[in-house]
Amino acid sequence: MNDGGTRSGTGHFIDTETRQAFDIAYERAMSLWPPQHDRFDIETRFGTTRVYRYGVDQGEPIVLLHGHGANASTWYRQIETLGARHPVYAVDIIDDPGGSVQRLPVTGSTDAAAWLDEVFEGLGLERVHLVGHSYGGWVALNQGVYGDSRLARLTLIDPGGLEKVPLRFLASLVVAVFAMQAPASWRPRLARLLAEAALAELPEIMAPVMIGARAFRPYRKPTRLFTDEELRGVTVPTQVILARRTKLMRPARALARARRLLPLTRGEIVPGVGHGIPQEAPDLVNERILTFAGEAIAPG
Repeated sequence: MNDGGTRSGTGHFIDTETRQAFDIAYERAMSLWPPQHDRFDIETRFGTTRVYRYGVDQGEPIVLLHGHGANASTWYRQIETLGARHPVYAVDIIDDPGGSVQRLPVTGSTDAAAWLDEVFEGLGLERVHLVGHSYGGWVALNQGVYGDSRLARLTLIDPGGLEKVPLRFLASLVVAVFAMQAPASWRPRLARLLAEAALAELPEIMAPVMIGARAFRPYRKPTRLFTDEELRGVTVPTQVILARRTKLMRPARALARARRLLPLTRGEIVPGVGHGIPQEAPDLVNERILTFAGEAIAPG
């Protein structure tokens, strides 16, 4: 039974032609990554998971989880900076449109944690710094609750799960879709006005996302709220980075809840930015991830 935050069945495109169009757009998006990256297809019980690797061989591995409906390409602003000091892995979440191919449904939190642990196992990763944005933040936080044996630390960037997803967030997605139809010269201004970074994103990145939004099924229910008991079960050092203009939650209230229930080493609300923090403030995100990776892991 689906408990929120996962799709009700196996993710798939509505037809072969759409899948082919997506694959072309997806490869163009991945061309924004450094050409030296490696690609892996990791077999799990839920299907084949696409993972990209870039960076040095030494250091604590950093694993990146993208937002809903996106894919590994969206981390192109982070990959070179992080990869200069750590091996970096970007995962295409199994039930989102990307390079992964799902065969069995992910039915809830325990399945989601089991899937990601199998990905870590397939990559030979024993201890990782897990970073997730938006839906990927929900998956990362879920891993902290239900599958933390391989986690060294968690970085949660405007994640799902700290508060119930409000209607205004869902409404903002509809508004953003309509705003994407505006002339390209208008979109940067609309992005600032609406705090929607996607409106100012590169077309190479947005093309596969928009194809997936139109033609990938079944739809995913909004991420569920983690209970106080679940959050108290997280034991790995955690940092939380929230956006002042996010519509996903009330940031001050969410941060207060994180401080009360999580082993929070670091928490902040970034002024002037919306939900797309990695796109709007990439240098800040990169610095926070790298600094946290170098900090003592005991929460304070």
